[in-house]
Amino acid sequence: MARKKTLFSFIPQVELSMIRDVKISGQKYNSSEEVARSEFAENLLKSDREKFICMHLNVKNQIISFEVVSTGSLTSSLVHPREVYKGAILSNAASVIFMHNHPSGDPEPSNDDMEITKRLEKAGNILGIDVLDHIIVASGGFYSFRQHNLLTGKE
Repeated sequence: MARKKTLFSFIPQVELSMIRDVKISGQKYNSSEEVARSEFAENLLKSDREKFICMHLNVKNQIISFEVVSTGSLTSSLVHPREVYKGAILSNAASVIFMHNHPSGDPEPSNDDMEITKRLEKAGNILGIDVLDHIIVASGGFYSFRQHNLLTGKE
């Protein structure tokens, strides 16, 4: 007699586990300028395409991990809250710092940059993950959403 298949035989089960202890970098950024002059920024400035990274921080604002969330074209990079926060959640991050580059050399945010930052901050509020800053780096300098009072969360 054929064995009856159950619903569970068709649906894969997801299991989350920590593979290794998180190694804390000890690197703590105290200002937007420090982040804009960091190795992360230097690396982004070398790219000829927009890249969006998310730095994951613990409760002491130490970087515990980072992720290149998106690599786009010369003028844009697709970013979705689900993809941005996936790594932060898995890293047990208390807060995040977003950073992306503008290969054009102009650090001023586009309308899309403004909208996605609002959307990401709203998603972070729902998840309980603070957005400390969103920094745009370019050959012409940098732009900090925190310094321009465009973020509502804690500093």
